[in-house]
Parts: sequence; C-alpha cells; structure tokens
Amino acid sequence: MARFGLVLVVALSLTISMFPDTATAQLKTNFYGNSCPNVEQIVRTVVQQKVKQTFVTIPATLRLFFHDCFVNGCDASVMIQSTPTNKAEKDHPDNVSLAGDGFDVVIKAKKALDAIPSCRNKISCADILTLATRDVVVAAGGPSYPVELGRFDGLVSTAASVTGNLPGPNDKVTELNKLFAKNKLTQEDMIALSAAHTLGFAHCGKVFNRIYNFNRTHSVDPTLNKAYAKELQLACPKKVDPRIAINMDPTTPRKFDNLYFKNLQQGKGLFTSDQVLFTDGRSRPTVDAWAKNSVAFNKAFVTAMTKLGRVGVKTRRNGNIRRDCGVFN
Repeated sequence: MARFGLVLVVALSLTISMFPDTATAQLKTNFYGNSCPNVEQIVRTVVQQKVKQTFVTIPATLRLFFHDCFVNGCDASVMIQSTPTNKAEKDHPDNVSLAGDGFDVVIKAKKALDAIPSCRNKISCADILTLATRDVVVAAGGPSYPVELGRFDGLVSTAASVTGNLPGPNDKVTELNKLFAKNKLTQEDMIALSAAHTLGFAHCGKVFNRIYNFNRTHSVDPTLNKAYAKELQLACPKKVDPRIAINMDPTTPRKFDNLYFKNLQQGKGLFTSDQVLFTDGRSRPTVDAWAKNSVAFNKAFVTAMTKLGRVGVKTRRNGNIRRDCGVFN
C-alpha cells in the first residue's frame, strides 16, 4: 500500500508538471452552468443555515480552505479520513485543531446538491469548499466575489505532506514570503490572506511563549501592546488548559474588516506571524495602507483568494468527483 501511494504521488507530480496550465484553464465561474446551474444558491443556503446555528462555521470554513490549498492544492484532500493503512492530512498535528463545523458545512452542501438529480455526483468537494469559503466571508460582512469552479478532488492525502507547508504562529516575514511564494502568492497576497485572522479564535497554547517565556531578556514579547499582553495573561493563565480559546481579533472577532491592520499598528497582533507584518519594514507600508483603506484591502483580499483557489487544481487526469467528501471513491 505504501509503495503504491509513493508511485501515485510521483505519477501525479509528473502529470502536473506535464500539463501546467490545463488546470487553471479549466476554471471558470459558470463551470456547472449546464449540469447544475443553481449550485451557488444551494451552497449559499446551506452556509447561511449553518452560520445561524453556530458562528464558528465562519472561521472554521475559512481556515479549512487555507489548510487544504496549502497542502497539495485546493483538492479537498484535507477532508479525507485516515484509514488503518494511511494517516491522512487532517490527522497531522497542524490540522487536528480544525473545527468540525468547516467539514460539516461542506458535507451538508454536498448532500443538498446530491438531492437534485441533475447535480448528483457532479460537483467536487473542492469546489463546494471554495464556494462555502466565499459565502462565510460574505456572512461575516466581507466582500463578495465571483468564484472560479472546475476543480476535481484529490486522490492523495497523507499527514506527512503537511509538514512544513503551513504557516506557523512564530513565522517571520521572510519565512512567510517563502511559503506563500511556493504557491505563487506574493507578499501582498500573504498580508491580505493573513487578515483572515480578523475572524475566529486560537488556543492559549499558541501564545504562551509570547506572554510568559519570550526570550532570556524579556518574559513578554516587547512588540506586544502592554495592556493587551495583560488581557492575554488573564485569559490564558500559566497553568490553564492550552486548548482554551481566545479571540484572534480583540476588537471585532465576529466581523470581517480591516481592524486587523489597525490592531497590528497598536501591537495587538495575536501571533508573532501577525505582528511581524507591522514590525518588518517590508510589510509595514501595506499594513498602514490597508488600515486606512478598507476598500483597497477588500480588493486585495479578493485577488489573493482567487489566486489561492487556483493552487494545485486537479483535473480529470489526476482527480475525481468524490461521492463522499471524507473517503476516496
């Protein structure tokens, strides 16, 4: 089984290199215009219903999309369940904290689509996730934008492929730029996509080092706003369960807006990887510009999301349409 998986990965890599432009060329906004013309409305309705049940659906879906696209491309491989012979992406340590509501909204949308004969088994899980991501951004007050469709679902999902391919909370600008560049994303794209941290929550364990044991000289990261550092210490005492949740954005955690950048200007970036966008001279001008201009930020975010959605897209040659988003079939 392991030997077969290795051969398959190599084969897929060769296919991608041989047909570098095919996947991007197949993407278009009306890809399902003939087979399932109401696909967007059906997914949107499911998303809206799910968001009414729990706000967590919004950040969970957005994070699920990022974690999927950054590992083997936007192919819904992050949704695959592990088996006795294969540990899948979702069970890598960097993915185990992905909230179930993101998975659930895709599964529910898939079920709603499959209930319509003309749509049954026609829409990829990867496209459903991409549409749902746009819809949760809109639900949080963010910009709407056309979504390119035509992705096929991936045939490979391994935990090992996750290592080193997702941004970490302690990454600096140079590390972030390199990681995003691997996915053909610019520094501006990286800053725009980082602003997804304007929504949702993180866990105390991810910030302990910044508020208690930063380095030999400072117990608290000196780039942290002092009042904000105290707030974090109250929310995350030293011996608290590291899984306790804290808001990513201390000001408007349920709204998609440009206050993320204003928070950075005040030293209120939760992660090092957030705050360095302001402390590093290469990225600070963009932070300052978008803190002043929400329209410019929204435009850049839409551009970055569209480019991200093109990463590692699978075709009929190296993908399929899953009947069950969590199982290869």
